[in-house]
Amino acid sequence: MPASTAAKLYTPNLLSLATELAAFPLSGDWQAEGSSRSTTCGSSLTVGINLTDQDAIAELGLGVSACAVGQAAAAVFARAAAGARLTSINLVLAKIEAWMKDPSAPEPDWPDFQALSAARELKGRHGAILLPWKAAQQALCKVPDTR
Repeated sequence: MPASTAAKLYTPNLLSLATELAAFPLSGDWQAEGSSRSTTCGSSLTVGINLTDQDAIAELGLGVSACAVGQAAAAVFARAAAGARLTSINLVLAKIEAWMKDPSAPEPDWPDFQALSAARELKGRHGAILLPWKAAQQALCKVPDTR
């Protein structure tokens, strides 16, 4: 990666996001768990989720083995995941995928997502960006419809 590309991608803001992951440990028992792995870079993420009575995310824990972009994506996801339900995760995931494929697509509507915008041009980082949303989608799909 050219130095100018690295400087645009690995901003102090993006790098500082990784430190936030300590606030979301993947320990204890969770009502639902999901995981995702990037085939492009090998990064992986596991999410544990506890739910509200309406099957929305109440709290979460993250186990992240990823590059700085994957770690930043996990932190961006975790910051705003409380209250999200499967339908909203599916919608945002579709918008992220469209944003990655189409240069004219708008940035996804997720708080602080702009911290990841420099990675748009690097297809090898796209899988890392998707990790938390895909893992949450997998976890929430496992929730039994008993309520």
